[in-house]
Amino acid sequence: MLPKGGDYIDGEFTRHPGMSSANEILHPRIHAQTDPQRVAVRMADSDDKLSYGELVANADRAAQLFNHLGLQQGDTIALLLENHVRYAELCWAAKNSGLHYACISSQSSLADAAYIVENSEAKLLISSARLASLAADLARTLSPTASGDKRRFLMVGEKYPSAPFVSYESALQQMPARPLAGRVRGPSMLYSSGTTGRPKGVRSTLSDESPEIPPRRLAMLRSRYPLDSNTVLYAPGPMYHAAPGRFMMSVLRCGGTFISCSKFDALQSLQTIERYRVNFALLVPTMMIRMLRLPEAQRRASDLSSLQCALHLGAPCPVAIKEQIIEWWGPIVEELYGGTEAFGHTMINSEQWLAHKGSVGKPAAGCSIRIVDESGQPVKNFEPGLIYMNNGHRFEYFKDPEKTRGAITEDGWGTLGDVGYLDDEGYLYLTDRASHMIISGGVNIYPQEAENLLMTHPEVSDVAVIGVAHEEFGEEVKALIVPLQFPVTDPVAMEREIIAFCRSQLSVIKCPRSVEFVDALPRNESGKLLKHLLRERFA
Repeated sequence: MLPKGGDYIDGEFTRHPGMSSANEILHPRIHAQTDPQRVAVRMADSDDKLSYGELVANADRAAQLFNHLGLQQGDTIALLLENHVRYAELCWAAKNSGLHYACISSQSSLADAAYIVENSEAKLLISSARLASLAADLARTLSPTASGDKRRFLMVGEKYPSAPFVSYESALQQMPARPLAGRVRGPSMLYSSGTTGRPKGVRSTLSDESPEIPPRRLAMLRSRYPLDSNTVLYAPGPMYHAAPGRFMMSVLRCGGTFISCSKFDALQSLQTIERYRVNFALLVPTMMIRMLRLPEAQRRASDLSSLQCALHLGAPCPVAIKEQIIEWWGPIVEELYGGTEAFGHTMINSEQWLAHKGSVGKPAAGCSIRIVDESGQPVKNFEPGLIYMNNGHRFEYFKDPEKTRGAITEDGWGTLGDVGYLDDEGYLYLTDRASHMIISGGVNIYPQEAENLLMTHPEVSDVAVIGVAHEEFGEEVKALIVPLQFPVTDPVAMEREIIAFCRSQLSVIKCPRSVEFVDALPRNESGKLLKHLLRERFA
């Protein structure tokens, strides 16, 4: 059966008879035909780049290569690469081939990477020269595929890779730059960040639409954010995470330019915005905090006048930090709250946020929210409970029905495990994650409030608040702090100052009873704090 939308006739995409005009065609191929030299992807720290002509030709060759290797529509490939100029073409090749593409963090342990390749049932692993050592260990570790098919291996950027890897570039040049016909749109298969343990694979069903027809969420994004041929999006986060990856694909559908970098650097990011006249930035709060920590002279020297929108997501942003960013950049700051699972989102702009400080916004179009207590009953406004959202999207944690049942109700409402409340105007406020709750003397304490406050202390660079064992109370509140200067000259005096600072603005029960100074905290590439590692350490 042909995919809905159209197919290729003599290399050109043609609408099927009766195709609805509502199914707008948006695809890099359009822009490759009209302006092949336009820059599609650029790496800011190396200036490696791909034009639309190169992106589409490479993606078509890669799709032909996947087909040549025996991959069939509905199969899965795994991508284990750092932020790389070729990342987008590999994603588009999979999307054009009707393949699931599982994105693996370049910071993964060998065990986690092996788990994702095997859990996703990937028949092809693509890695890079920079990760060659991990990739080689991974290839030796992997079990045979469940179907008995031979797993294939490609290496990007390595001219003579060691077996079983084959040079991606060499193999690519042997393939014709011709699109595959008759394939549906392949979806990403993203794995949760693993903040509470082993990553969970979020797998969507194959669409019955052609790759040229965008997913329905693009219309929602375009109605809110600057996504068109004039877009210059800077997203320094990992391409293998949900938001950077999805916005990358969205920008390339719309004909804009996607800019990334190998590793986030605060000063370099400001320079990138200025140099390339970036008008749309995609950030996480940790990045904004590091920008604010730069010397004032460096911040003031940066010309950010091209910025039209700065969207942050991925983790809660302390109120004081966001106030400073809006004061610096103007009322262009937007926030999006949601998850990899994509069963709901909220949005809020600067004007709305300044009137509802601390809120993550109202539900996006087509999304509903409900807050429930421990028994599953709805709570009143301003009363915190577990957040559920529903936008009609269906997903599953791949091969994990127990976790799927724990996240989705029978009537289709999903939860990320976050706790929060609604105000009388329908604005959502996050309290914390249910799994982060500290129970001390029978009192439920959510540590995010103390973390947000402590991040405003002038001597604090990063902070985590956790519960540690206490003989009498069960747990007590402990703060782990990365100071601006490590080690601390007088840790005892500094501890007293930190605790006093916290008690001056919060009730005593919410404040740390002890403070430990550390040189770093475990965070993933999107800035999320890996509290399960801290709890294991202090168990």
